[in-house]
Amino acid sequence: MWEESAGSEYFPEGTGFNSMQNNDYTIQDDEWDRDLLLDPAWEKQQRKTFTAWCNSHLRKAGTGIENIEEDFRNGLKLMLLLEVISGERLPKPDRGKMRFHKIANVNKALEYITSKGVKLVSIGAEEIVDGNIKMTLGMIWTIILRFAIQDISVEETSAKEGLLLWCQRKTAPYRNVNVQNFHVNWKDGLALCALIHRHRPDLIDYAKLNKDDPLGNLNLAFDVAEKYLDIPKMLDAEDIINSPKPDERAIMTYVSCFYHAFAGAEQAETAANRICTILGVNQENESLMEEYEKLASQLLEWIRRMTPWLENKSPETTMAAMRGKLEDFRDYRRQHKPPKVQEKCQLEINFNTLQTKLRISNRPAFMPSEGRMVSDITSAWTGLEQAEKGYEEWLLIEIRRLERLNHLAEKFQMKATSHQGWSVGKDSVLSQKDYESCSLTEVRALLRKHEAFESDLAAHQDRVEQIAAIAQELNELDYHAASSINERCQGICDQWDQLGTLTQKRRENLERTEKLLETIDQLFLEFSKRSAPFNNWMEGAMEDLQDMFIVHTVDDIQSLISAHDQFKATLPEADCERQAILSIYTEVQKIAQSYGISPNLTNPYSDITPTEIGLKWDKVKKLVPQRNSILQEELARQHANERLRRQFAAQANIIGPWIQTRMEEIGRSSVDIGGSLEDQMSQLKQFEQVIINYKSNIDKLEGDHQHIQESLVFDNKHTNYTMEHIRVGWEQLLTTIARTINEIETQILTRDAKGISQQQMNEFRQSFTHFDRVLCPFVGMMIETSDSDTSEQVLASFKILAADKPFILLEELRRELPPEQAEYCISRMPLYNGPDGVPGALDYTAFSTALYGESDL
Repeated sequence: MWEESAGSEYFPEGTGFNSMQNNDYTIQDDEWDRDLLLDPAWEKQQRKTFTAWCNSHLRKAGTGIENIEEDFRNGLKLMLLLEVISGERLPKPDRGKMRFHKIANVNKALEYITSKGVKLVSIGAEEIVDGNIKMTLGMIWTIILRFAIQDISVEETSAKEGLLLWCQRKTAPYRNVNVQNFHVNWKDGLALCALIHRHRPDLIDYAKLNKDDPLGNLNLAFDVAEKYLDIPKMLDAEDIINSPKPDERAIMTYVSCFYHAFAGAEQAETAANRICTILGVNQENESLMEEYEKLASQLLEWIRRMTPWLENKSPETTMAAMRGKLEDFRDYRRQHKPPKVQEKCQLEINFNTLQTKLRISNRPAFMPSEGRMVSDITSAWTGLEQAEKGYEEWLLIEIRRLERLNHLAEKFQMKATSHQGWSVGKDSVLSQKDYESCSLTEVRALLRKHEAFESDLAAHQDRVEQIAAIAQELNELDYHAASSINERCQGICDQWDQLGTLTQKRRENLERTEKLLETIDQLFLEFSKRSAPFNNWMEGAMEDLQDMFIVHTVDDIQSLISAHDQFKATLPEADCERQAILSIYTEVQKIAQSYGISPNLTNPYSDITPTEIGLKWDKVKKLVPQRNSILQEELARQHANERLRRQFAAQANIIGPWIQTRMEEIGRSSVDIGGSLEDQMSQLKQFEQVIINYKSNIDKLEGDHQHIQESLVFDNKHTNYTMEHIRVGWEQLLTTIARTINEIETQILTRDAKGISQQQMNEFRQSFTHFDRVLCPFVGMMIETSDSDTSEQVLASFKILAADKPFILLEELRRELPPEQAEYCISRMPLYNGPDGVPGALDYTAFSTALYGESDL
């Protein structure tokens, strides 16, 4: 009956809302001008009363409102108010600040009110969002009617009539009190004082009250109710006295709080036994919860310690330091991580077992502390494995990079030293003006010598470019000593530019002087032209024969050996060239002797001597067999690496399919309904033992993988399986068998707890074919067949033990309950804070609701 009248007094006559009103309790008892419904005095009273009523509930959630038309505009506190007074969860609110977010939240609240049987007419979300005070007050009155007044029932009357009848029955014996309505009959305050005195005569001395002191009576009732009955002050005494007709809704709202504070006492006789049973189950569940929290905290703490270590990718400058990091990582993989894999699996098993027990005992599902959910642990574990994979890849890349850097740095130093040795003194020679006092022959000699130098300079151009290229690559690879490399390279390049400039300038000067000179020594010139390239070839050959190399396969080293064989094939031709060059110098000596010239002539065109050519040639011949020996040793090492690859691949190609086969067998066994649960458990245990016995093969493969990594072998064309694949598959296999066994254990536990036959178990289980979908539906269907306790039953039991008091004493608990359950209650019950409490009184209401997850105790 009350639904259709919600919000009617906030809309003018003639609207669709008022036209729907029936003959219900919202119609005034006497004729009243409807224009007064919009009286600002009434609006003020309702604003104060409704605000206080809302805050009396919102404070349970740790919040409140100050401005009723403003604080409900975004819908958040309106939804929270409905959740507090109904004890139900509303849909998740929108957290945006746009107008459509606010409208959406208010609509969710209005839809919830409608779902409780309330017909909301002309109250829209837009008016609430816009702060329409009339609409907002009408909406709050609708909520008060539904949740505070509708359920009041006295002698077959309900809602307003029931509340009015209750007030009449309670105040009938009192003088000067005649309650016939909810407005003028309450102005003198005696009716409120009578209600309080009827239930709590210790709080008010009614005989001393004066009907002619309405202000004192009202304030006395308000203060006592607020201080001792936990009823907030919702009305203002002056407003009630000064109003010809106080607002009926404000009075009804306030009086309904007295009804809820005083009414109701139930009886039951089997309270103590029910409480003992419930407390025993709760104690066991709390123990499992504490164990889960402890294991989860320890595992998460380990993950938090390991993750930063795996994410720390600070590069090292030496190969030895990086190898040390690689060894530390192997220790982590072999020693530290495997036990944690087992702990994670056991934690998931414990969590599933606990949730099953909670569902069997009709308790709310266990919600671990924030950050300790199974999903949180899984997420943290996934992050750990991602960091682990990234760290391993980084280690291998860094080792390759350092290996490459060391090679390039040594190569740079060798080439730079060779070049700087060649260029020593060249700038001084090029800066000389010796041609100014020379004869024609000497000038021609100087010119030819300069031509030979230019030939030598051009031959060194490639070497300088190689030095610059190596320095650039070292910079790109972030070499730790790049600054010294850059400094030396810049010095070589600057010197090279200077040599080019000096060479060009000297040629110009010699050519200008050459016009005056015509004699030339052809033999020395020919010797210089042929000896300079040959000398450069020998120097290049010596560099190549001493050059370091990096190879990773047999094909790579065989390519180097082939190139070396080709080089050796050119030696006879080079020897012929050497002999031809030396023969030129011999011819010079013969000519000098025939003309009576000193045999100790100095070649005016080149600094290269036959002795130097001979020494370098001997060195080349000495380096050839040394190079050949080094290449053969590397070939043997690459063959050994190839054997390691094949050995690892042979095992991996067996272990990988074996793991996959076991996974499929476990999957088939999990959907096989044949046989009893104990038979299936026995079969799974056999599977588990086979898997455990196979661990030695994994360990052996780990050893081969370690040998491969120590040999710096980074690829294997003989298998598609890596050690990481094998590890992940092995861990998944261990987790799957453990979860499957846990599922059977859970079914056995449920079957034994509920007394379900094997045939019923099979009928339930035939409805589910996948492991991840079995546990929750299966257990839920079995739980539906059994009786369960509720928080209301526990609360009623405690009321019997407490002799209808709202609190219970220590001696009452110890008298009625066994010692263990009594002490359990005493240690967990909060102190009773009500106005009628006594020292040591305990709040069994909060304790009972906490058992079923209905409060934050």
